[in-house]
Amino acid sequence: MRIGELARLTGVSTRLLRYYEEQGLLEPTRSAGGYREYGERDTVRVRQIRSLLAAGLSTRVIAQILPCATGPLPALLACPELLGTLRGELAELDARIDELTRSRDALAGYLDAAVPPPLPYAAA
Repeated sequence: MRIGELARLTGVSTRLLRYYEEQGLLEPTRSAGGYREYGERDTVRVRQIRSLLAAGLSTRVIAQILPCATGPLPALLACPELLGTLRGELAELDARIDELTRSRDALAGYLDAAVPPPLPYAAA
């Protein structure tokens, strides 16, 4: 199938599919005329990519772990260094959550401590 059909089947734009190719996440074959050609395996691969992106992983990390992905969800096989990579990503995410929580708490504290503006003086 060509890129337009893959886009229709997966709900992903052709521009984004080309980006995935640039990032090494998709590897279409080329027809004699130079057109990208995709197979059923690529529809599963696009769903895997979308799922891993939704989990907050970068395309750089996805490129590392995609060979370990099986099925459209995806399920991940314990490939070498996969667990270390995912643990590192989870630790970074936890650190960002902690930082955001501290920021949120500080802002909430400022709001709680804010003094209401004085009422306008009314002449009698």
